[in-house]
Amino acid sequence: MEKDAKRLISASKTELEQMNGRDLKLSILKSEGRVVMGQHLLFAGQGLVRGVTNTELMAAFGADMIMLNTFNLNDPAANPGMQGLSLKELKARVNIPVGIYLGCPGSKKPPHNIYYDAEGMVATDEHIRLAQELGADFIVLGGNPGSGTSINDVIATTRRARELCGDDMLICAGKWEDGIREKVLGDPLAERDAKEIIRELIDAGADVIDLPAPGSRHGISVHMIQELVQFVHSYKPGTLALTFLNSSVEGADADTVRMIALLMKETGADIHAIGDGGFSGCTTPENLMQLSISLKGKPYTYFRMASTNR
Repeated sequence: MEKDAKRLISASKTELEQMNGRDLKLSILKSEGRVVMGQHLLFAGQGLVRGVTNTELMAAFGADMIMLNTFNLNDPAANPGMQGLSLKELKARVNIPVGIYLGCPGSKKPPHNIYYDAEGMVATDEHIRLAQELGADFIVLGGNPGSGTSINDVIATTRRARELCGDDMLICAGKWEDGIREKVLGDPLAERDAKEIIRELIDAGADVIDLPAPGSRHGISVHMIQELVQFVHSYKPGTLALTFLNSSVEGADADTVRMIALLMKETGADIHAIGDGGFSGCTTPENLMQLSISLKGKPYTYFRMASTNR
């Protein structure tokens, strides 16, 4: 249904159920920079509110997409934040696209992590295939802070993921965090040219290039990210750009989120994500709603909040 794909920000449950990965990409493009993505950290506990998952909470406060972080693909049942649900069952509760964040493997074994199974979220061939089989609407390729993942690892994994998943899977990839080991995309002190990296990611098969949000990552300005977004859009028309509000600033107050949201909008990016650094595995619901209202206004925000079962 690609030619008829509706804008994601106004798509109903029924319309979303009919979308494949190519339709989803087009529906995001048609939304003209107003798509909001929430992030759910699964290892951090059952959730912010007893009885519902953080994914459901974020969907109820205006998220158009949800990304699951630290999803343990070695043991899908060992994800506290899922509250015993399968990925398909969780999707059925929110009726918006839900994807999985995978850490790209480097030359070294993932470092031991006392909080979650780092090996369970690594983008091995088996895990990439399993994410698709479990029903992920998209995958995000990167490297959690402290993982040591380099941009070269992300490029190589993107190429492999495209080979394994085929054309349909929506693949997001980039470098927006862990700027100590290697500078993020857009950082003027980075050793490699950001546009060359973006070119390689797109050539490897990325549908969406992930970038840091100005105002949340230190040293990153609107001009820097705007220039990269324009390159993403011009190098291969139809390719999408995502800005990521994280680096713990997602745990700030709603006024700060509102200010950063307007900066994100100025970059020209298509998707605007907010990180999971908050309480019990997500930002506060008020911050996600503020991001949504700032980017797309109250009518579209209220539509997403109220249209779960339409």
